Amino acid sequence: MDTPPTVDSAVGEGTPSSAAATMAGGSADADAGGAVDQPASFTAAYLNNPPPPYPPMSRRLGEEGRVIVRVALDALGKVVEIGLERSSGHRRLDRAAVDAVRAWRFEPARSGGRAVAASVLVPVDFRLEQE
Repeated sequence: MDTPPTVDSAVGEGTPSSAAATMAGGSADADAGGAVDQPASFTAAYLNNPPPPYPPMSRRLGEEGRVIVRVALDALGKVVEIGLERSSGHRRLDRAAVDAVRAWRFEPARSGGRAVAASVLVPVDFRLEQE
């Protein structure tokens, strides 16, 4: 019997890089009014997103692993860009994780009380139960 893939809490980018700051519509430097932007506060809530299905061929071949999916989100929590941050070593598992996460919705990141765009890393584990 296999265990359904699990998804750990998404890991938000703690301090936005220049690209993330630009994507979020801000920067880590002082703005014209002298205020310093704070890094986006981001704890991804998965909003009841289903885990990816375990690919049948991967199950038959005993393939397991952790996939890390990099997701860029808009200020509404919708996926706008997705990519593979780290492979499980099995193409089918990687594809299942990316395809599932692409359809997910997330709780938006917040900066200064307003929703902003952000990037997160989503770990997805595929494990077969040993009998």
